[in-house]
Amino acid sequence: MAPNPLTHKEIKTILATADWIIARGGRTQLAKILKGSKEKKLLERDLDKSPGYGFYNSEKLDDITSKINWMIQRDFLKLEKFGRLPLIVFTDRGWLIQSSQYADKLVREWEEWIGEGKKDPDMTYLKDRDRQMILLMLEKIKASGNKAFIPYLQLWEEIDYRKVRAAIRETVKVLEGKVPFDDSMLKNREERTQKALEGFSEYEIFR
Repeated sequence: MAPNPLTHKEIKTILATADWIIARGGRTQLAKILKGSKEKKLLERDLDKSPGYGFYNSEKLDDITSKINWMIQRDFLKLEKFGRLPLIVFTDRGWLIQSSQYADKLVREWEEWIGEGKKDPDMTYLKDRDRQMILLMLEKIKASGNKAFIPYLQLWEEIDYRKVRAAIRETVKVLEGKVPFDDSMLKNREERTQKALEGFSEYEIFR
């Protein structure tokens, strides 16, 4: 039996959980994580720490798999063969949503560091990440208006590539009040993300 349409919360939770096994795990493994399986392989890979672990703990594995199939049929996720194994990967629609969630996660992490008084964190973890997601993170930092982010931005600028360094400098200027914040890019991104969640066509989302 086909599942009912998934809520936005379900879609976002499944995408955030899938991010932990992208191109490394398949549909069955994703279903087990969402179920909250105590399988040794999952625990050894710390997959019990993923955001959706146990999210569907009261549901049958077959029903959870049906929900994952719903995500695949509606172009949030897809299966690609790596060797002989079909593994979960993001579609453009799915990554649009998940990259926004991940950018929010990175900003929240910095807020936690500030609260803990953490100084001189190693920023190399941000290097070589998806460029559009990193630029989105910087837009969200601009929107926050939080000057406490500036020392972290300055540390980050020291280790990243030229284009990212330029975007970081622009972000610092916005937080310092030296240039105004143009929120048009962020609004456009939020609109496209909402359309992706609501099932709009690729043309309507990415035009």
